[in-house]
Amino acid sequence: MSWLVFRYQPTSLFSLKPARATSTVGKSLLVPTPYAIKMAFLDAGLSKGLVRDPDAFVKALSNTAVHIGVPDEACVTGTIQKIRQEPKKRSPEQPYISNIAMREIVFLRGTLLIAFDSGFCPVEVKAIAPMINYFGKRGSFFQFEDFDDRLHLDNTFTQVIAQLEQIPSRCHLATLDDFGPEANFDALNSFSETPIKRGRHRTWIESTVPLGVHNVGPGFVHYRR
Repeated sequence: MSWLVFRYQPTSLFSLKPARATSTVGKSLLVPTPYAIKMAFLDAGLSKGLVRDPDAFVKALSNTAVHIGVPDEACVTGTIQKIRQEPKKRSPEQPYISNIAMREIVFLRGTLLIAFDSGFCPVEVKAIAPMINYFGKRGSFFQFEDFDDRLHLDNTFTQVIAQLEQIPSRCHLATLDDFGPEANFDALNSFSETPIKRGRHRTWIESTVPLGVHNVGPGFVHYRR
């Protein structure tokens, strides 16, 4: 198996809540998920006119394995914010109510690597890669650097737990989402009324992220490779 590996440099703080998190409480993942990465390529490809057939592009991505090479370090800071949100029972007199929300932001030091399985990867991804400037939550900016081809991925990349004989000692476990086997553009399109179905259009994969806890203090957790 060969891999097409793209290199990105983080240029701002990163944040991406797990897909199962609530709107008011959400710990951040340390790296973007395969789903977030593929959606970023789909979005950039469509906006730049590089993807002519979105259904074929989504199908190809659904068959393409993606692994994330983690940066050298990640430092997570937790914050409590006051927000305005819609109440459960909406009314014209009170369209929004006050609430508090927990948010986490992540400082990444080092290069983020994104590896696509070359055997199934759509040909458009090489042209799209330089057009992408963020992964995860809007404002989590990254700068494209370069790409290369590799025959193997080392232990600095995320791995699927079910495919491992032994879990590495220097890592933490995370549930990362990905395109499902029946993913299609209509289901993934935010402007479509077609619902996304679990296990068909979107899947969740238990994975190892090779960043282990190095230090902990009031309001922060420091991870290293």
